[in-house]
Amino acid sequence: MQTLAKLQILADAAKYDASCASSGSKPRDSLGGKGMGSTEGMGICHSYTPDGRCVSLLKILLTNFCIYDCRYCINRKSSNVQRARFSAAEVVALTLDFYRRNCIEGLFLSSGIIQSSDYTMEQLVEVARCLREDHDFRGYIHLKTIPDASPELLAQAGRYADRLSINVELPTEQGLAQLAPEKNAAGIALAMHQVAEHIEVARQQTQDQQNGKLVSMPRQRQAARAAAPRYAPAGQSTQMIVGADSANDATILRTSSGLYTGQRLRRVYYSAFSPIPDASADLPLQAPPLIREHRLYQADWLMRFYGFSHAEITAPAAGGMLDLELDPKLAWALSQRQHFPVDLNRAPKQWLLRVPGLGVGSVQRLLAARMVRRLRLADLQQLRVATSKVLPFVELDDYHPPLGMLDSTSLRQQLLGKMQHGSTQRQHSGMQLPVVAQMALF
Repeated sequence: MQTLAKLQILADAAKYDASCASSGSKPRDSLGGKGMGSTEGMGICHSYTPDGRCVSLLKILLTNFCIYDCRYCINRKSSNVQRARFSAAEVVALTLDFYRRNCIEGLFLSSGIIQSSDYTMEQLVEVARCLREDHDFRGYIHLKTIPDASPELLAQAGRYADRLSINVELPTEQGLAQLAPEKNAAGIALAMHQVAEHIEVARQQTQDQQNGKLVSMPRQRQAARAAAPRYAPAGQSTQMIVGADSANDATILRTSSGLYTGQRLRRVYYSAFSPIPDASADLPLQAPPLIREHRLYQADWLMRFYGFSHAEITAPAAGGMLDLELDPKLAWALSQRQHFPVDLNRAPKQWLLRVPGLGVGSVQRLLAARMVRRLRLADLQQLRVATSKVLPFVELDDYHPPLGMLDSTSLRQQLLGKMQHGSTQRQHSGMQLPVVAQMALF
């Protein structure tokens, strides 16, 4: 099969993996004539860094052959799809060729399982090793690792990749046993733990080196400091499929919270289940609404950056499901009206972060501004926040919510009407916010 035909099949097969981002890596470049590639710059692909840059990644599978028969996977063993397989050398050549054409800044590489977990992992590691050592490639590399692979291979993968990810696939062990019986939840957790330990050791040794602690003491007059090891500097991530099993949003967020605290994951990605051809009777016939995936990302943002616990977010949820009409912070505020209004001139940071419509950046600017003056309504308007969300829940020197507004049974409908009106105005003006921006605006 020609390389172009393989690329068409294996790039399309990789589209179901949502955990493709390039945030968190240490900046590297090839300025000065050394090496090739960088982890910075603009690109044509759509993987966003926290500062808003779009970094292009070649996103492919090594192969879509697989010895597993996970019921939700389009590339499962029993699936009737066209198959293809790259060699490690072909992936290296493609990556370098795409980079030279200024099409990409890095590589996201996953794979079906062929022969065995160790054999597949060896091929993935060889791609990364060849790029780093043979071609001095300094761009971003994200490897999707195989949970059952040996610890030695996982250790090697982190030396070459910026980020590693191991998919938990489904939020519960019961769901995994039902839809992917060949996979083992305990094995996935163990592999994540091993990666987390490697990352922590490398981080601690780097910190010791920066603090001037002696790492080695050879028989010399001056102590020589060993270079701190590089191991997955952008951390590890995972992906959960939403809607393939019966797990509700409360269960999904509880699992994510455990992964963030227990495995110190950098990101959990949520992927709405897509019905596949010749699907098992165990799977739903329809995909869940995409807004459910979006609400989960918003809830995830609240846990990671706003100080919310998963239990708080899902407390107002009916049947453990997030409100599809309102973002999770607004839904929480409406269920906890006794805590509002919040005085923007006096409230601590943790309560400012709980005000609907105020993002992390807006809160930082408000805190800086109130160090030099009392905040007024004009200051809030200058931040260009969603005042239709903010004003019912705050008070300033020259503004207080109208009497009875917070207790009104119609407040929810009023807020919904204002948000729908604002959405219509943006559509008429041709203004559409990217998903990353949308997630940052609540």
